[in-house]
Amino acid sequence: MYNTYVKAVRDLRNNYPEVAQIIKNRDHVIITNNGKSEAVVIPYEQLEEYQEYLHFRYIKDKLAEAEAIADNPNEWVSIDDVLKNWDSWGAKK
Repeated sequence: MYNTYVKAVRDLRNNYPEVAQIIKNRDHVIITNNGKSEAVVIPYEQLEEYQEYLHFRYIKDKLAEAEAIADNPNEWVSIDDVLKNWDSWGAKK
């Protein structure tokens, strides 16, 4: 499990090598300003992993929506309706 450290913004500014070492150890740093949390600093590799996770969740949610629509034929749109409303739905010409 990752460790989480809390550092004031001045520590980031005045003592970056310490903060950088924490990040190199794959730990997280919460940056505060006037006692309030403002940001989280994580290793770049974890950012990439997090972005992949968010993308996966987005795709999973959209597939669940599509499955719910497919399970309810009343929600289906006929091809005739699609073609009739093609321009109003913003299709490119």
